[in-house]
Amino acid sequence: MPNHITAIDAFLQPFSSVISSRTEAILKKERQLAKSSLYDFANGYKYFGLHPSGEDWIIREWAPNATAIILIGEFSGWTEEGQFQFDKLANGVFELKVSKQILQHTDLYKLMVHWDGGKGERIPVWANRVVQDEETKLFSAQVWQPDIQYVWQNESQRSAIEVPLIYEAHVGMATENEGVGSYSEFMTDVLPRIKEAGYNTIQLMAIQEHPYYGSFGYHVSSLFAPSSRFGTPDELRELIDVAHGMGIAVIMDIVHSHAVKNELEGIGLFDGSPYQFFHDNERREHAAWDSLCYNYARHEVLHLLLSNVKYWLEEFHFDGFRFDGVTSMLYLDHGLERSFTQYQMYYDGGQDEDAIVYLALANKLIKQCNSHAISIAEEMSGYPGLATPIEQGGLGFDFRLAMGTPDYWIKLIKEKKDEEWGVGNIFYELSNKRAEEKTISYAESHDQALVGDKTILFRLIDSDMYWAMSKTDKSLKVDRGMALHKLIRLMTFCCAGNGYLNFMGNEFGHPEWIDFPRAGNDWSYKYARRQWSLVDNKELRFEQLDAFDKAMIALQRNEQFINEPHIQCLEANEQDQVLAIRRKHLLFIFNLHPSQSYTFYGISAPAGKYNVLLNSDASSFGGFNRIDDGIDYFTRPEAQMSNRHRVHLYLPSRTVLVLKHTPPKRIF
Repeated sequence: MPNHITAIDAFLQPFSSVISSRTEAILKKERQLAKSSLYDFANGYKYFGLHPSGEDWIIREWAPNATAIILIGEFSGWTEEGQFQFDKLANGVFELKVSKQILQHTDLYKLMVHWDGGKGERIPVWANRVVQDEETKLFSAQVWQPDIQYVWQNESQRSAIEVPLIYEAHVGMATENEGVGSYSEFMTDVLPRIKEAGYNTIQLMAIQEHPYYGSFGYHVSSLFAPSSRFGTPDELRELIDVAHGMGIAVIMDIVHSHAVKNELEGIGLFDGSPYQFFHDNERREHAAWDSLCYNYARHEVLHLLLSNVKYWLEEFHFDGFRFDGVTSMLYLDHGLERSFTQYQMYYDGGQDEDAIVYLALANKLIKQCNSHAISIAEEMSGYPGLATPIEQGGLGFDFRLAMGTPDYWIKLIKEKKDEEWGVGNIFYELSNKRAEEKTISYAESHDQALVGDKTILFRLIDSDMYWAMSKTDKSLKVDRGMALHKLIRLMTFCCAGNGYLNFMGNEFGHPEWIDFPRAGNDWSYKYARRQWSLVDNKELRFEQLDAFDKAMIALQRNEQFINEPHIQCLEANEQDQVLAIRRKHLLFIFNLHPSQSYTFYGISAPAGKYNVLLNSDASSFGGFNRIDDGIDYFTRPEAQMSNRHRVHLYLPSRTVLVLKHTPPKRIF
C-alpha cells in the first residue's frame, strides 16, 4: 500500500509484521464484538441504567460477582426493607421494575450490592445523574427525567473542522467569583468571549463526574454523568446547543485511561470483586496517578467504554473528544520507564495490545456516530501511526497534541539567556512532526498553569505582574515579557501542524497559577477562577495581549494559511536572531534579538509586493509603534539579472511582522 505507514516511514519497515498484526487484531475484535456495526454494539447506555418503561422505571446493572442487589433511597428511608430487590438474569445482569409513583424525578437513590462475604452501598455504573450532599459530602444517583425534554435548536458540527482553533476551558473555574461556575454562566458569560476571540472549537474539561474537584476531572467516578457541580444535564445541552448556534464545535476531555479508586463513588469494587472492570493483579493500580487501570481485554469493558463514547456524542451532541492519558494506556509500564529514543520501544512487547485495539475501535465508532467529529490524543511518547488511519497501520486519531512544544518553551526560558535563543533550533522544534500525522500545536495549556508551575507570562514577568501592568507604568521586565509572549505564541501558531490550542485566560496572560480548593490552601477558590475584569480593564496591558491573540486567530480565519502543510524557512540568522518563515502566501519575520534593531534588513523571498497584515510592535498590542504598517514593500533582485529576490525591512528588536505576498504581474 503506497499510503501505508511503513511506506511513508522506511524506518518502520522492520516492524511491519507487528504493525500488521495490530491492524488485524483491531479488525478481528470488531468482528467479534459487532454483528452489524460498532454503532449498534455501543448501545449499553440504552439498556443498562435507569429508564422509563410505561408506568414504571426499569433499572439494570451488570454485576457478575453479586449475589443480590437492592434499590435504596429516599423512598425507602435508605434501608433495604421493601420490595426493591433486583431479579438476577443471565450473564450477571440484574433487573428491577419500580413504579413511577415510588421513584420520581429528582429522587435520590443508590444500590446495596451483596456479594459472598460482604455488601456495600454503590452508585449505579450507568447512572446519568449523580449529585453530592452539601452537608454529608456523600454522592448519590438522582432520577433525572423532567416532564419537558430538551429540544435541540441547532445541529451538531456537520462539516469537517479542517483547522481546529481550540479554546480549552473548565466550566467550574470560568467564573470570576470565588466559587464553582455553572454551565449557564459559561454559556452566558464565556461563550461570547470565545466567539469574539475567533476560536472555532471549545474543549471542555472535567465533564464526567468526579468526587474530588481538585483532580481537574481526571479521577472519574461516573462515566455517564455530567458533573452536577456545574448544573443539570439540560443546562450542559443548552451550552453546547448555543455554541453550535455560534458556529463553534464543542469537544470534551474523555477519561478512559484510568478511574478513581473510591469505592463508594466509583466502580472499582462495584460487585465486590476487584476485576469486574479492572485488572486484578499488579496491573490494577496506577501508582503514579493513584487510580485504577481498565482491563481492555474484557468484552464487557469494551462495551462500557464504547457505549460511553457513543453516549456523549448522541445524547449531548459533543463534536468529538480529547482522549486523556493515551501514553499511559499504550504501555504496560504507562510509559514511565521509557525514553522513546528508538523505534524498537514501540514494538518490543511492552505495549498493552488490548488498549491499542480499544483506542482504534473508539476512533472507528466516533466516525460512525458523526463522520465530522474529531478525536485528539494526549500522547507524549511519539507512538508512530497514532493519528494515521487504521487501514494504513495506525490507530485512527484525527490529531495528536504536540506535547513537546510547551516543555521546549519552558526549558528555553529557564535555561537560556535571551541572546542565546537559537532561531534555527526554534524553527526545527516547532515544525518537526511526523509526515503522516496531523498535530495540534500549543505554547501552553492547563498543564503549564497548575500550581507548582507558571504560565509563560508569569514566568517572564513574575512579581512585576502585580504592580506594573498598567499602561502608564514603566517596566523593562513587563516590556520584555509582553514582547516574548507575543513572539512565542505567534511562532507556535505559524508553525502549527494542523491546529492550535489555548487554555482560557492564557491568551491575555492570566496572572498566577491554577490551584483548586484543598486542605493546603484552606479550601480556597482564589486561584480556581478566571479574572476577566483584568482583560476588560482598558487601563491594563492584559487587554493589549488579548487584542494580539484576536489578531493572530483572525489571521488564520482570513488567510487560511495553516491549511497549507508546507512550512518553509527562508532565513535563520543565528547571530542576528532573525527568523523568516513562509507559509502559503504569508511571510512571518521574527527579530528575537533583545536589543538590536535592523534597518533595511534583506530577507530572501519570492518576487513581488508585500503588505503588513500583523505587527506585534503596534501600540494596540502594547508595542512601541516603530513600524509604518501602510508601506508597500517590493522585492529587489539580489544581483543584476538574478532570479533570487529580497525584501528589505526595518526590524525592531523583539518584534514580528506578518506580510502578505502579491506576485508580480506577468508581462507578455
